[in-house]
Amino acid sequence: MRLRLLLATLALLTTVTAVVSSLGAPLVPALATELGVPLEDAQWSLTATLLAGVVSTPLVGRLGTGRLRRPVVVGGLVLVTLGTVLAAVAPGLGLLVAGRALQGLGLSLVPLALAVARDVVPAHRLPGVVATLSVTTVAGAGLGYPLTSAVAGAGGIAAAFWLGTGLTAATLLLVLAVLPRDTGAPPAPVDWLGAGLSGLGLLGVLLAVSRGEIWGWAAPTTLGSAGLGLLLMAAFVRRTLAVRHPLVDLRLGIRPGVAAPNLVAFVAGVGMYSMLTLVVVVVQTGDSGGADWGLGRSVAVAGWVLVPYAVLSVLGNQAARAVARRFGTAALLPTGCLLFLAATLLLAVRHDSLAEVLVAMGVGGLGSGFTFSSLAALMVPHLPPHETGSALALNQVLRSLGFTVGSAASVTLMHLFGGVGETGFRSALLVVAGVWVLAALASWWLGRRTPGALAVG
Repeated sequence: MRLRLLLATLALLTTVTAVVSSLGAPLVPALATELGVPLEDAQWSLTATLLAGVVSTPLVGRLGTGRLRRPVVVGGLVLVTLGTVLAAVAPGLGLLVAGRALQGLGLSLVPLALAVARDVVPAHRLPGVVATLSVTTVAGAGLGYPLTSAVAGAGGIAAAFWLGTGLTAATLLLVLAVLPRDTGAPPAPVDWLGAGLSGLGLLGVLLAVSRGEIWGWAAPTTLGSAGLGLLLMAAFVRRTLAVRHPLVDLRLGIRPGVAAPNLVAFVAGVGMYSMLTLVVVVVQTGDSGGADWGLGRSVAVAGWVLVPYAVLSVLGNQAARAVARRFGTAALLPTGCLLFLAATLLLAVRHDSLAEVLVAMGVGGLGSGFTFSSLAALMVPHLPPHETGSALALNQVLRSLGFTVGSAASVTLMHLFGGVGETGFRSALLVVAGVWVLAALASWWLGRRTPGALAVG
């Protein structure tokens, strides 16, 4: 009974942090209108959350080892709660983005939940539990859209963030009551300089990507931001390979059995958030009479469009386990990539009605279930216990990095290919589709070179 309650708490933790991280996504067009800022600026209410998740995940993964795991989880939830309050009361975009960045810390708690599960779950049940916890992060992101939209439609944008406050506060109370204390080893050393290099480097590159259309792609500001960001990222990689206790173990990330899940984690993150961002744009843009491009629906409708995605993500998890038992685990990631490819192409060519959009989201949800439920479960059998936390944290970093890039690049791609309209929308999705083709081929090739692993489920 105690184990069931703990696993339910871990599932709630991963679900709620995903819900809160996605709170701002369907509100981006509404925020742009309400605050009188360009869509690219309002998009930072989502990008800042994801960027904070990327930077904080390896830090929290290092800090949250040994006897500090419980305090780090509790402290992370406190900061996420404060972030929801700040976003709810923020008078302008600056403070709202700051609050959203604090909410992004919740993404860094997912690897700690998986590490707790590995400590307490019997070995024969572990793959299924890990897969379930992994897919709750995706289902939670999908559920965050309709929840946000319904509450924002009824009570305004601030009400959506107050909803996040209630969810994280309830999770915090349950974690305080259930999460076990760890009296084991001291926490691992933290490379604070590496964290600074990676955070500033990513910020520089993302600023160039998201603001290049406004600043000018050849403008000194754009080139300087991108160049400085790339230099800082190169310095981060060099430091990571040189120090004894790196922030993330890059060498661990390319081992057989780990390389393919890491590659797909990044690509799936890019594709998932590109598609979700563009869906929100097409549903809310235009007018419902069809005179303009887009469906012209409310923020509430835009959120409910993601319900098929969330539901079929969970069903896709179950289907992935059945496929793994019958055909082996090598088929999981290529299948997930191909389903995402199909969803992206469907959305690119058929988006003139809500029914067409719902079908594309359902197919994308199946791809999400196959992909995200498989990543951790495929990695764990190839990792010794003492490296599990670090490896899963790196995978989470790559996934969150993909989310961040997809969030920042999707709207930029639209503007690059003709602006917010039919041409820009379709062209952006076709670019994403091309990436899915490469990801399916790469995951299939890497999977063939991987030694045998435990079955999923």
